[in-house]
Formats: sequence, structure tokens, C-alpha cells
Amino acid sequence: MLFDGASLVLYMCGITVYIANIVKGLRLASAGKYGAELAASPEEKEQILNREDSLKVLSASNTILALVLVGVLVLQAGQWYAERKDAQEYESLRKGHKEGSGASASSASGAAAAAKPGRQGSVKKKSN
Repeated sequence: MLFDGASLVLYMCGITVYIANIVKGLRLASAGKYGAELAASPEEKEQILNREDSLKVLSASNTILALVLVGVLVLQAGQWYAERKDAQEYESLRKGHKEGSGASASSASGAAAAAKPGRQGSVKKKSN
């Protein structure tokens, strides 16, 4: 559950970066409008990024998105590894339990049969 939740969070971060930065940056780059051309008022001229800064933000966003998706792959590989190790441990415990119960059951039944022919291993429990 931890791996799935963390993967979901990383996917949501990736989607947010894609929508907020990459889509906007590609629209601006394809339109060719940067900086002062987009400003509606004189105060906005200083806040809007020029071409070079817009492309830097776009490339940084692509790098962040790539790292987020690699993180998702690492988490999924970790989940697969943990499930595989869990299955191997379960199988080894099951085999050990089968071997242990088979050997102890045969020796216990043989000893009980040799000791008393009547009640073979059943003992009355005391009630409180």
C-alpha cells in the first residue's frame, strides 16, 4: 500500500508540473510571444519571463518530470521486489512447517501407539 500511495503522489506531482509549466511553455514557444508582448499592463512587463527564461523553465520542468517518472519506476520495482521476497519467505516457512509437522507427527504417533493401545495422545483438558 505504501508503494502504491507514493507512486500515486508522484504521478500527481508529475501531472501538476506538466499542466502548470510544460503545456504553458510549449504554447508560448509555439506562438513565439514572450515578455512584453504578453503584458496587459505596465506592471506586468517586469513579471513576465522573456524567451530565454521561459525556455529555462521549460527545460527544468522537463527534467523534474523525468525524475518524477523515474521515481515512480523505482517505487514499482521496489514493490515487485518486496512482494517477491515475501512470497519466497512464505514458501520457505510453509516448506519448513510441512517438513517439521510431518516428522513430528510420524514420531509422535509411533510413540503413542507403542506406549498405550487405548487413548492415542488425547488428553482431557481441565476446566477452570
